[in-house]
Amino acid sequence: MSSFGNMSSFGKLIFTVTLCIAMVFSVSAAFADKDKEAEERAEIDAMADETMKELFEASPDAKALFDKSVGYAVFSNLKFQLGISGGGGKGVAVAKSGKRTYMKMGTAGIGLGIGGQKYHVIFLFETEKSLESFVEKGWQADTSAQAAAGDAAAGAAASFKDGIAYYQITDKGLIASADITGTKYWKDDDLNEKETEDAKETKESKEEADEEG
Repeated sequence: MSSFGNMSSFGKLIFTVTLCIAMVFSVSAAFADKDKEAEERAEIDAMADETMKELFEASPDAKALFDKSVGYAVFSNLKFQLGISGGGGKGVAVAKSGKRTYMKMGTAGIGLGIGGQKYHVIFLFETEKSLESFVEKGWQADTSAQAAAGDAAAGAAASFKDGIAYYQITDKGLIASADITGTKYWKDDDLNEKETEDAKETKESKEEADEEG
């Protein structure tokens, strides 16, 4: 006879109640995680929209280049500098078809001085191939192209290079083709998995509503 079968009625009751409580907490945690991921995606989307507006206001040339592009990506990062600099952040790559891919960024390298710098990086993609490669394979900046900040940079990066144009916005203003050497960009698997699940649920709900209608 199984151990459960040997339990007293009170013991079985306690076991059943404990199991139910554990299941409730498990389901609650799953919903909490889902809400947290949805909130994080919304924050990233809002950051990207605001950053793109700031870019267009600072550089009409960037807006003209955007109009020619097939998509863009925006990242927010906090970079600390103390001898060795390092930082991380998140962002989203957006195709003009509307598809969004949430991504991470990380940077490490030799820094000079002490302090912290909050900045945003914006990428514009000339071709579907360059955008797809960035999203699916990730990307690492292995060359340095430092530009000056402020008004002098506002008209820079007026063309694509190897299918990509990029900008950096800091508290000093717009930096076109900024030095982002040592920075890596890759997919955020957690956020994109959640996004896929949400999209699937939305589709299923719509199909059910259509069937009932």
